Amino acid sequence: MLKSRPVLWALPAVTVVLAAGAWAVRGVTSPQKEATPETPAVTAVALVRQDLTESISLTGKLGYGTARPVKGGRAGVVTWLPAAGAVISRGKALYRIDDKPVPLFYGSLPLFRTLAQPNTVGRDVRVVRDNLKALGYPVGRQYAAGERVRQVTPSPAPQSGASPGPSPGPSAPAEVWTKVRTGEDVYTSALMNAVKRWQDDAGLPVTGAVGAGDVAVLTGPVRVDAVSALAGDPAESPLMSVTPTAKAVTVQAEVSEAGSIHRGDKADVRLPDERTVPGKVAAVATTVQADGADPAAGPPTVTVTITLDEPALADRLDAAPVQVDLPRKTREDVLVAPVGALLALAEGGYAVQIEGGPMVPVRTGMFAGGMVEVSGDGLTDGVRVVTTS
Repeated sequence: MLKSRPVLWALPAVTVVLAAGAWAVRGVTSPQKEATPETPAVTAVALVRQDLTESISLTGKLGYGTARPVKGGRAGVVTWLPAAGAVISRGKALYRIDDKPVPLFYGSLPLFRTLAQPNTVGRDVRVVRDNLKALGYPVGRQYAAGERVRQVTPSPAPQSGASPGPSPGPSAPAEVWTKVRTGEDVYTSALMNAVKRWQDDAGLPVTGAVGAGDVAVLTGPVRVDAVSALAGDPAESPLMSVTPTAKAVTVQAEVSEAGSIHRGDKADVRLPDERTVPGKVAAVATTVQADGADPAAGPPTVTVTITLDEPALADRLDAAPVQVDLPRKTREDVLVAPVGALLALAEGGYAVQIEGGPMVPVRTGMFAGGMVEVSGDGLTDGVRVVTTS
C-alpha cells in the first residue's frame, strides 16, 4: 500500500470546478441557505497506448493569402481593368493599356528590355519561351547551359567632326560568342515567329518583338483582390492587388514561436465548423512586423503561410478565423492517461488512483492535448484509473 499522503483536488481541472461552484454560490440571493462546496464529478477510464504529439496552437485567418500590388509596366492610359474576384490565368489579359491587352505570363523575372535582336540570350528570353510553349506555340529547340551563341553587334556610326582625309569606310560588325547559362535561353528565329503568331492571336501589333510592360509576369494564376485604379488613369500607377487563387491560412506567430516553424512542416487547421483539414507550412516570412508606438498591438510577429492539403473542404468559406496546430514533437506508442487522473503527492510527484484499488506513484512524460504520458508499477494499457476529466 502507498504510504504517501495524497493532497486531494490539487489539479487545475478540479480547481476550475470548485471556482465555478463558488461563483454559483455567490449568485444565490436567499440568506437562509448556506453555501457548500461542490464535489467534482469523477469517473474511470482505461489507460491506452498511443502516439502523443506536442504542438503549438495559434489563431489564424483563412483567405487567399497576402495580396500584392500590380502596377502597369509601361506608359499609357488604362482602358480596362478586371473586377474584384476575377481569376486570371496564363495568356489572359490582366488589364488593357491604350486599348491593347497586357496578357499574364508566369515567371519570377519581369521583362526588363525589348527582345527583338536575334540570338539575344537571357533569363527573360526563357520566360517568353516557356509561356509561349505552354500556350501551344512551336518555339523551336531549347538551348542547354554551356552552349555558345554567335552574336553580331552593329559597328558604331562614324563621329562628326573627324579629321579631313579619305573616309575609312564602314567597319565590320563586331562578333562575339556568348555562353548560355542555367535558366537562360536564346531568342531564335523560331521563337520570334512564335511571338508573331501569339501577337496576332492576342490582338497585339505583330512585330516579333516583346518589350518590358507588354506582358505582366507573375508567379502563377491570380485572383483580383481589389482594384485601385479607374479607366483613364495613367498606366504606370498602382492598378490592383492580387492574391494566389488557392485558399491559404495566414498566422501571425511571435518571433520566439516562428523560430521553430519551418517550410514543409505539417499543420492541422480547425475550421469554424470544427472540421480539421491537414495542411503544411508554405512560407515563413523573414520580415518582423512590430509597432513600437502602440504597446497594445502586442509583441513583434512573423507571418506564416499555410496551404491546405484538401482545399475543397474549405470551398464554402472565403474568409474565416481558424485555429492552427503545428506539431513540434511526437512520442510514439506511449502509455497515456487524462491529465485529470493525476493526484499531487505531499512530498512531490504524482500518483493515479486505480479503480477499486490502490494509488500508484507515476512518472510523467510529455503533456499534450489534455493527456499525459505515464509509467509506474503495474500500469499497462487497459488498467482503469479514476479521473475528473
